[in-house]
Amino acid sequence: MTDDAQVLSERLLTALVGAAELFTVELGRELGLYAALRDRPLDAAELAKTAGIDERYAREWLEQQAAAGFLTVDGSAFTLASGAAEVLLDEGGPCFLGTAGEFAVGLGLAAPRVAEAFRTGAGIPYADYGRHIRHGIASFNRPMFDLLLTTEWLPAVPEVEARLRATPGARVLDLGCGTGRSSVALALAHPAITVRGIDLDEDSVTEARAAAATAGVADRVSFTLGDAADLDGEYDLVTVFEALHDMGDPVGVLRAVRPRLAPGGSVLIGDERVADEFTAPAGELERLQYAFSVLHCLPATRAEQPVIANGTILRAPTLLAWARDAGYERPEVLDIPNDFWRFYRLR
Repeated sequence: MTDDAQVLSERLLTALVGAAELFTVELGRELGLYAALRDRPLDAAELAKTAGIDERYAREWLEQQAAAGFLTVDGSAFTLASGAAEVLLDEGGPCFLGTAGEFAVGLGLAAPRVAEAFRTGAGIPYADYGRHIRHGIASFNRPMFDLLLTTEWLPAVPEVEARLRATPGARVLDLGCGTGRSSVALALAHPAITVRGIDLDEDSVTEARAAAATAGVADRVSFTLGDAADLDGEYDLVTVFEALHDMGDPVGVLRAVRPRLAPGGSVLIGDERVADEFTAPAGELERLQYAFSVLHCLPATRAEQPVIANGTILRAPTLLAWARDAGYERPEVLDIPNDFWRFYRLR
């Protein structure tokens, strides 16, 4: 075996271990096993009784989780490892990644259809990816919306921030709003504004309405099932968070937004932070984005009979070119640090 073959073989083995462990993490989340372990150590019998699962399966899962380092063990009692509750249970917290396994399950379930799409050139509608992908995306982005959107991102654009704090209240349009976490975060931070979210996915819109009701902002936040290119109303701010790369006609959407901007209004876009040019091999995050593009974003966009099927890898020069094609004279990249997203202002 050559040295290069040995390195690649070891890399794939490491990836297999990680993938298998992600599936066991999803078992723990789906069945409430981590939640059962949060308050006190449990042995297999106690976990089985508390979570309502079979004891033999409980013991195997507990041992596997301890072997993986997610749990610690003292005799027959198992406890969440240090930091595990923050990562696996505290949804919305800054360290939460408990739905990484849910992402993996969703991608795995879709893999046979992706293979068929490669053969036929067809797409896979976003709705067909189901709750695992929908919830995985929402939970991954939620900490950024809850903790960064109104405390770091918007204050970095003083003109936009000032309009949101002014009276009468600003009107905000949140395109590709998904399950509504960005819309709700905006409304909670700015009591005078009204927010309208639009998304193509019916289940996402249903969850968004429930999220607004739970947060107590349903009187100021509404959600519409519809196409981002079919707009009415006038808005002081239009936001598009991690959605433009999934739109089948991004230039058309941006063009449709322009006449809906109030005087002095802006479009704020957050999309993937990737290199400006294709490079290989790429960094870890760009590798992750490309994998999602192959398995999810590109097939979902192809299902829309797109004008452009961009995929996940939306490079800054591409987005700025789209904006200029749509008639924006001053598109700019904003100086907002974030590991995952790059931000743009169009006006």
